[in-house]
Amino acid sequence: MSGMTEVSSLTGRLLVATPALADPNFDRAVVLLLDHDEEGSLGVVLNRPTPVVVGDILEGWADLAGEPGVVFQGGPVSLDSALGVAVIPGGADGDRAPLGWRRVYGAIGLVDLEAPPELLASAVGSLRIFAGYAGWGPGQLEDELVEGAWYVVESEPGDVSSPAPERLWREVLRRQRSELAMVATYPDDPSLN
Repeated sequence: MSGMTEVSSLTGRLLVATPALADPNFDRAVVLLLDHDEEGSLGVVLNRPTPVVVGDILEGWADLAGEPGVVFQGGPVSLDSALGVAVIPGGADGDRAPLGWRRVYGAIGLVDLEAPPELLASAVGSLRIFAGYAGWGPGQLEDELVEGAWYVVESEPGDVSSPAPERLWREVLRRQRSELAMVATYPDDPSLN
C-alpha cells in the first residue's frame, strides 16, 4: 500500500464499529482517525467517557474541556498517555493557527498539552482529552475494513465534543444518507428480539 495518495487517506474520517465487530474494546465505538498512511493508522474513540475528571490530571486544561468534563478512553494503546483534540472554529490556516495546535483535518487538530492552556483559550471551540489511542499497523486497518468491521463515514466538528457521547454511535449512523441509517436501530442485544 505504499504511495498512498491524499485521496485514499482516511485522516479526519470516522470509523463506526459495525454490529459484527467482536472486539470488546470497540463495541459500538466511534473512532476519529487522526492519522492514516502507509505506516499505519491512529485514532481516538470519541464515545468512551471515563469517571476521571480532566482537572484531576491536567488541571490547567479543565476549563477548556467540554461537557462532560472528563477524560475519554481514546483506545486500548498507551492508556498512561494523554492526547488533546480541539476544534478551532474556522479551522485557522497556517500563520493564523494558534500556538500549541496542529491541524489534523478541517477545524479539528491536536493540542500540545505541554503548552500553556492560555495560548489556546481564546481560539478553542471545544476540547476533549483522551487517555490512550487506537492504533493499527501497516495494512491492518485496511484488512479490518475488508472484513466488514467498520463503516467509514465523514466526521463533523461536533462529533469531537458531543455532549452525549453514549448516543454518538446511533447519531452518526442515523445522519447517513444510505442504508447505514437503519443500522442505528440495531438492538444492543439482538438475542432479545
